[in-house]
Amino acid sequence: MITHIVLLRIGREVPQAKIDAVFAALADLRGRIPGLLSFSGGAYTSPEGLNRGFTHGFVMTFADAASRDAYLPHPHHEVVKAIVLKVLDGGLDGVVAFDYAS
Repeated sequence: MITHIVLLRIGREVPQAKIDAVFAALADLRGRIPGLLSFSGGAYTSPEGLNRGFTHGFVMTFADAASRDAYLPHPHHEVVKAIVLKVLDGGLDGVVAFDYAS
């Protein structure tokens, strides 16, 4: 399996309804992308304060590297990626992605 972790720095001016729509669109990918097994995500909640300005995050698991690789250019992913980029503070500087095999 491949675990795909993404941290987001969403702009402070972005209304909660728009953030909810972003996470709903991300969750909806599970039924549209073959090999995408799970999705979970939300706002940063730790009192530790080590988030370095990142406000939200999500985790997806894929059946294998081939499934993850097919997800990256998938048309549904491209649509949702464009939605996510619109709410980020700092454009691509407002996102970190990290994948690992498990």
